[in-house]
Amino acid sequence: MRLLVEECIDERLRLLFPGHECETARFANLAGLKNGRLLEAAEQAGFDVLITADQNIPDQQNLSGRKIAMVILCGPTNRLRDLAPLVPTAISAIGSIGRGDVVRIR
Repeated sequence: MRLLVEECIDERLRLLFPGHECETARFANLAGLKNGRLLEAAEQAGFDVLITADQNIPDQQNLSGRKIAMVILCGPTNRLRDLAPLVPTAISAIGSIGRGDVVRIR
């Protein structure tokens, strides 16, 4: 699966998803795009899942009918040390996630 790590998350998190093609928004030239525009650009670029720590996106964007799914890492902060423990659960969720789905990992 192609995963896109949003720029609000430490770029090193991408290294914790073995077996997946995982890129950061900056590397994919999608940095600076916000919510709806980021989702559209990520879909056009062929990403399957957006990894974010922004818990408000589902309230601001309608994901039904989208080609991309979203995994929200709900840690106390968006620092790597707080999000890294959530990655194994995120990897498990990615295995069964569908288009337009939103999964919150706590």
